[in-house]
Amino acid sequence: MTSKVVIFLLNLGKAMKKIKCFLLGLLGSIGAILIYGLIEPYSIDIESEIAVIPGLPAAWEGQQIAAIADWQVGMWLGNTSTIRRIVDLLIQKRPAAVLIVGDFIYNAGDDPSEEINTVIELVRPLPASGIPTYAVLGNHDYGMKEKNGNPDEIQAAKLADSLEAAGVQVLENEAVALAFSGTTNQQMPLYLAGIGSHWANNDKPAAALAQIPDKAPRFVMMHNPESFTAFPANTAPVAVAGHTHGGQIRLPFTPEWSWLTFVKEDRVHVDGWIDDWGSSGNRLYVNRGIGFSIVPLRINCPPEVTLFTLQRA
Repeated sequence: MTSKVVIFLLNLGKAMKKIKCFLLGLLGSIGAILIYGLIEPYSIDIESEIAVIPGLPAAWEGQQIAAIADWQVGMWLGNTSTIRRIVDLLIQKRPAAVLIVGDFIYNAGDDPSEEINTVIELVRPLPASGIPTYAVLGNHDYGMKEKNGNPDEIQAAKLADSLEAAGVQVLENEAVALAFSGTTNQQMPLYLAGIGSHWANNDKPAAALAQIPDKAPRFVMMHNPESFTAFPANTAPVAVAGHTHGGQIRLPFTPEWSWLTFVKEDRVHVDGWIDDWGSSGNRLYVNRGIGFSIVPLRINCPPEVTLFTLQRA
């Protein structure tokens, strides 16, 4: 064997050793990220935001409205323990209202009874504690995994009826005046508008807006951010949606770059206040939600509770 061959084999061995070390390091890093992705869903991120509402009654100034989303009960390795902790946290904080913006259940199958019963067990403490609790339904509540699927109206109706029986008011393209002990009959009430599921072709903002007097203060809730574009200018000064999970798995410091960005057809993939979205005078906030879609991981995207502090424009 010539010296050149020996040198080549020695260099090849060194190169293979470096490649092996690199691959082991890469596998270790991927394993660590996956382990973290299983741990992060058990954290709770409280986002404190200012909600500026024109004509807000004086009694509502400084009051808080909480928003949570996307429980996805029934997803494998579901995040029900975090939901329980969040419900307990909200009962301690006692906001003026709690809004749950859809996707309570996830792929329930032919009989959604088990998932619905779990949802009711989780949500019941909120209205039982005296906190006004409102909800809208999302695409998974209609059994829809895809945008062009067939909505399961029976499943959605069972869920809505069960929520109502537990004390949660489900809004479907309708508006209600929020009750608050500090308001008087002479003051214009604060209205809450709830919009139906976009994927189920049941989002009709005009129907909800028709129930609100012109220029009356209002707060809007919906599941899918796509519904927001149907609001005329200056009719939704503050709105909250869910659905995106904030991307669920995303690169640090780059919230627009996430796994769901590339597998979902929706135009809004991120969370927080969405700039340049919808008509003028309207503003949308997207909540990251609590549960999962497709995979039970959250990386750089922890479950969120949004606490809106109301402020008069």
